[in-house]
Amino acid sequence: MEPDLEKIEPLVRQLLVELGEDPDREGLKDTPKRVAKAMAFLTHGYRASLDEVINKALFTQDTSSMVIVKDIEVYSMCEHHMLPFFGRCHIGYIPNGKVFGVSKLARLVDLYARRLQLQERLTEQISRIVMEEVDAKGVGVMMEARHLCMMMRGVEKQNSVMVTSSVLGVFRDNLATREEFLTLVGKR
Repeated sequence: MEPDLEKIEPLVRQLLVELGEDPDREGLKDTPKRVAKAMAFLTHGYRASLDEVINKALFTQDTSSMVIVKDIEVYSMCEHHMLPFFGRCHIGYIPNGKVFGVSKLARLVDLYARRLQLQERLTEQISRIVMEEVDAKGVGVMMEARHLCMMMRGVEKQNSVMVTSSVLGVFRDNLATREEFLTLVGKR
């Protein structure tokens, strides 16, 4: 169900008033409408389905070679301050008879990133879904992101980068597999 933009607009207008702004001035006149649309877009992951994202793009492939898609752009919003965090996600998996269509991993990242999130949870969600959907032998997900809630407010540390990882199956159990993944994504 799509968010009701007509209900969001007056809330944004009231927020502007509470912040000491004049929502009727030229630069802010359409801001409530723009913010409502932006928030609907930035949270569309709540309304997308996993089946629609994968769209039957799972293919039989007899390989046990590691598959990696790296440097997938990530844009999300932290659930604590509703401020953006952004960075890169690297996903690797070892197939067990099935592989994803190449764009599907990036679409999976967006499905979960376009929600109010914690980077730690987002990393785990991606690894678990990849593991389950292709019945992979193992999965490695690493995410590096900058958080505006840490850069613009609070401690105001502009050069900080948060790194999270989730390893499942042979990526967890086999050090050589984990090391190969880290080397191939350029993090070793």
